[in-house]
Amino acid sequence: MKTDFAGPNFSAFAPTRRSVLGGMAAGAALALSPARFAHAQAAPIKLGFQLHRTGIGAAYGRWYERTAQAALKLVNEQGGINGRPVEIVFEDDGTDPKRGAEVVEKLVNQAGCDLIFGPLFSHVVIGSAPRAGELKVPYLVCSEGYHVASGMLNRWTLQPGITDVRAQVSSMAPWVMQNLGKKVTMVFPDYAFGHDHRDFFTEAVKAQGGEVIAHIAIPPTETSFTRYLPQIPAETEVLYHVMVGPAVLTFVKELGEFYGSGARPQIFGFIDSLEAVDTAAPGLEFLEGTHFWEGHNRVKQADAPEWEATYRAAVGVDDTGASVSDAKDVATYSHMFSCWETLFIIKKGMEASGYQSPADRQKFVEALEAMTTFDAGLDHVQGAKTFNGKTHQVFGSQFISRVEGGKLMRVHQTTLADGQYPDAVDYTAQSF
Repeated sequence: MKTDFAGPNFSAFAPTRRSVLGGMAAGAALALSPARFAHAQAAPIKLGFQLHRTGIGAAYGRWYERTAQAALKLVNEQGGINGRPVEIVFEDDGTDPKRGAEVVEKLVNQAGCDLIFGPLFSHVVIGSAPRAGELKVPYLVCSEGYHVASGMLNRWTLQPGITDVRAQVSSMAPWVMQNLGKKVTMVFPDYAFGHDHRDFFTEAVKAQGGEVIAHIAIPPTETSFTRYLPQIPAETEVLYHVMVGPAVLTFVKELGEFYGSGARPQIFGFIDSLEAVDTAAPGLEFLEGTHFWEGHNRVKQADAPEWEATYRAAVGVDDTGASVSDAKDVATYSHMFSCWETLFIIKKGMEASGYQSPADRQKFVEALEAMTTFDAGLDHVQGAKTFNGKTHQVFGSQFISRVEGGKLMRVHQTTLADGQYPDAVDYTAQSF
């Protein structure tokens, strides 16, 4: 991830909604300042954002929208894309696969968007990507599922702004096996995202000489988990948990109540189980000393790069990962950077391809496929990445953090090489 920016004084960049103009159907958000552009009369580039504003992904959607708006403001302050202002049209998909496909159609055929980005939940991506392929519109997802790199989607679908579950778990499994234990029980949501965890972490554990002794799949819409927790075998050395949806706090609290103050296994969780939740909240004291995967460190670390403060100010997040306007409003910090980075990748791809209109959509995809590296910097705030144009998947570092004094403190960072795996597809060999 990268770059050195010329132009505005970023230290003065602060979050604001003044750039958001009301009145567009479906909650469109615009950030236009024609005086900044070389051609003030140039038609804007219109980007569609498939947003989980409601449904089980709503906590993510709210922060995805906020992050995308902040990135949009910065892009337009820099002169837009190819000298043209940029708009984003947000459309709610309800975190629903069927509605997702309808949103893709609406953003393309009614709103006239040049491309679409933003969806997170894997079942929505899987339900929406085929329609994007039929419409021949670039579809840049901000998800984590292996669905893109597996080859199950199409050449119009790419994931250039966030790593996938297969890379995440395979890069961290050696540390877990070496430091926490060999006999693992996994608790995960019973849909595509959770199945990726089940399949690839089980495989990675076996490769390290460990064993997953139990898989406990839970519907992502579940609101109570007490009937599942007794299924954890007594011989479990490591409890691996990843949960999603509005009941994540309930899940973690009930996990603490289940173990109480007695003996328990080492606990390793994906931060998905506590995204948008304060790790120091009452009832979570038992998390002290447990470990989490983070995609981007929620708590600002002592060695944070210089651009981290600028990014936090832009999205309105303090050094603990909470909203600067409400300390109880905790960000989905390990995921939302993907929206920021994807928008800057869109800018880079459109400028590399000389994008002018939807007639250039294929050129845009081909330009992204030719990219190989993203240097760390303000446009790639999470860190440096490599991009595989054949599989349409980006690879980056992962972070393992330990709860210390109620805060997530990083104890391990993987390398880019740790998450690499053999290609399962070559999208560049497929026709458009």
